[in-house]
Amino acid sequence: MMQLRTYFSWIFCLILLSIAGNGQAQEAQAILDQAAQAYEQSNGIKANFAIHSVVPQQNISESFEGVINMKGDKFKLETPDMITWYNGETQWVYLMRNEEVNASTPSGDELQLTNPAVLLRQYKKGFAVQYKGTSTTRQAKSAYDITLTPKKKSDIQQVDLQIEKVSHIPAAITITDKNGATVSIHISKWETGKNQADSFFSFNESDYPDAEVIDLR
Repeated sequence: MMQLRTYFSWIFCLILLSIAGNGQAQEAQAILDQAAQAYEQSNGIKANFAIHSVVPQQNISESFEGVINMKGDKFKLETPDMITWYNGETQWVYLMRNEEVNASTPSGDELQLTNPAVLLRQYKKGFAVQYKGTSTTRQAKSAYDITLTPKKKSDIQQVDLQIEKVSHIPAAITITDKNGATVSIHISKWETGKNQADSFFSFNESDYPDAEVIDLR
């Protein structure tokens, strides 16, 4: 099953697609081009989301909610079980149950999977983009459908995006991995222009005095 930290890359691709929408059916490539530019000009984004994952082979399902903040190449992801910070160089993952923090320096390949900003810059090289047409959301609203398919062998088989036509609000995203497991993501709220301070994206030991820091760099 895909790691949690890969999910929010697609969360933000979906958010950025909604920012870039212009009310007309566009080719998917043009939509994503606008999305990449919109993110660069967003000056910080915050979003609340809900995730539901299913692993059919193991009869496992899981649901949880979270919040993510991003600015440039930096991000902070909060879920009920952990908090992840990335300041553009170092990544810290705080596991609440163990009161443990793992500090690491992600590789370029890892960043492509975990950092939406990198993903948006690389999608032309790594993914085939197809505008699928229109559909109806669970709320009975008309929506645009876009599918992304990796050009090379990948753990991700495809990503299906659904974006409301009139409001350009992201309605749903479904990620399917090579084993048939799926992750469905729904955005409940997002804000742009947050302009978070750089320190917001770094782990502060004084805020977690009882945490054990494991340096994997």
